[in-house]
Amino acid sequence: MEALQISPSRILSPTPRLTENSIFNSFGGVRQVGFASLLTRNIKKQSFCGNKTRSYNKGGFITRSSNSAQDKEVEDGLLLDTERDISGSVIGFHLIPHSGMQFPKTKRETQGNEANGGVQLSEEIDTGDKASTRTVHNVVFVTSEAAPYSKTGGLGDVCGSLPIALAARGHRVMVVSPRYLRGNPSDKQFSNAVELEERAKIYCFGAEQEVGFFHEYRAGVDWVFVDHPSYHRPGTPYGDTFGAFGDNQFRFTLLCHAACEAPLVLPLGGFTYGEKCLFLANDWHAGLVPVLLAAKYRPYGVYKDARSLVVIHNLAHQGVDPAVTYSSFGLPQGWYKALEWVFPTWARTHALDPGEAVNVLKSAIVTADRIVTVSQGYSWEITTPEGGYGLNELLSSRKIVISGITNGIDGNEWDPSTDEHLPCHYSVHDLSAKVQCKIALQKELGLPVRSDCPLIGFIGRLDYQKGVDIILTGIPELLQDDVQFVMLGSGEKQYEDWMRQLEEVYKDKFRGWVGFNVPISHRITAGCDILVMPSRFEPCGLNQLYAMRYGTIPVVHSTGGLRDTVQTFDPYAKEGSGEGTGWAFSPLSKESLLATLRIAVGTYKDHKPSWEGLMKRGMERDSSWDKAATQYEQVFEWAFIDPPYAG
Repeated sequence: MEALQISPSRILSPTPRLTENSIFNSFGGVRQVGFASLLTRNIKKQSFCGNKTRSYNKGGFITRSSNSAQDKEVEDGLLLDTERDISGSVIGFHLIPHSGMQFPKTKRETQGNEANGGVQLSEEIDTGDKASTRTVHNVVFVTSEAAPYSKTGGLGDVCGSLPIALAARGHRVMVVSPRYLRGNPSDKQFSNAVELEERAKIYCFGAEQEVGFFHEYRAGVDWVFVDHPSYHRPGTPYGDTFGAFGDNQFRFTLLCHAACEAPLVLPLGGFTYGEKCLFLANDWHAGLVPVLLAAKYRPYGVYKDARSLVVIHNLAHQGVDPAVTYSSFGLPQGWYKALEWVFPTWARTHALDPGEAVNVLKSAIVTADRIVTVSQGYSWEITTPEGGYGLNELLSSRKIVISGITNGIDGNEWDPSTDEHLPCHYSVHDLSAKVQCKIALQKELGLPVRSDCPLIGFIGRLDYQKGVDIILTGIPELLQDDVQFVMLGSGEKQYEDWMRQLEEVYKDKFRGWVGFNVPISHRITAGCDILVMPSRFEPCGLNQLYAMRYGTIPVVHSTGGLRDTVQTFDPYAKEGSGEGTGWAFSPLSKESLLATLRIAVGTYKDHKPSWEGLMKRGMERDSSWDKAATQYEQVFEWAFIDPPYAG
């Protein structure tokens, strides 16, 4: 490594010519998919200088003002030291003293230096019981939500837990998410985040936008929050009671630009992440990240060794806006084809509508190095006309780089032996207290206390996707049997009103809790005997994993992640000892749901040893994030095999 004083005339070595991954060659003439011409580009040598402030002019070129930074570092008696990989490419910077000046390194800095720049070195990493050899990377998650700071569903759970699991396995991990301030108690989640002095100026939406950064180091992960006035408003991350926010395209475009800047300008733990990063862009909100890497940075020699993954949690949401908004993204004009989207004739608003639009998630699928879905079943479903939402042909053409990895669950939060929300605790070795949880739930809900009566539960969003209409139309017939049923959730008003009406009619058998409450969701998961999930499609699903962890038997529609995680009970397997963790039914209909529930109820009442076996197999199932993290590591290795997308 060499020490250099900050100077605007510092020139990096010439950048090697980028070549485009050959897998894209088959896409060249498809207008519906909308690929740009797939040509290799010569990269010109550019000047580079280290600073705390970076900005981009209207043309998308990187501009820097280094004099003030230079004066400050010289005054402090510090030099800027470069981190290089084995090819000699600059992958990061950090400050060092002049000769003769010795500053002790913190434990955090010492650990970070080992992983800086994502240098691919085989190391023995201690994971507790065993050590394994793996490559260490600089991983940057870009997401619209991350628990516990912000959460509306499974996306927040994944981006709040998977980074911690990867950090525990030796990777240097950053999560970039908006700093939502809603003016309510949820704002206290950001109370430990410290404002950084580094800011980024970004040109998009016809003007220069300035964003700030807040940082919290927790559980081995750098949690970075992008601060901008557009994130300071009541409601969810996406909307309020009046619907989705009208400026969501602006808000998440800003997030993507800021996320690309963060590894370059934020000296977390004393030094930046550098250019050799692996970006995980989650859903359409982060979908511009792979495009920005290819269009805004690599032509100027920046991020030439970085890679990107797009993680699809729900393909139904794609970030589609009118074509005229393309100029707002801050991308060069030549990249329009990467985002171009043309609606089919039947989906257009009128006869003269050309159907032209921009599709952010489509652009991520085009330009990302790998594609990950949140279950193996869903990775296949998105390539079909039924599950592809118009992107099935594009995804089919890229199926060689699609991987399905089932989500994990937080074993500390969801553990029946320690759960603070439960009145009694139990485990796979002692199930006796589970019936006490059931009795306590019946008392809390005002149902007749009957430990022998099968208690069926549903927890989830009240909408068409979750199959709530199938449940509600089948309940009058189901409740003719000796069962009790409880539902927890909020959503469409028609379903909320339907739940209230059913509670009035079946006062001794049905309870509906409109809204969402974390403690009661834990108590329903523990207290019920059966959890039903008749989703029309389910990319992964978490409630069935929670249920099995708590010894509650899932009855699910055979789709997506539900089919992957729930094995239908077979009492004759393994010489009569049985196998399986629940029931997966198909097709999705009221009749099929009722028939499967009656099989489950009959097993509960008449075959107690088989039921106990179902409970124990579900509780013993490995649904940890460490298992998922191991699979992600394999995808990381694959992502670095081929050259990055060049456009």
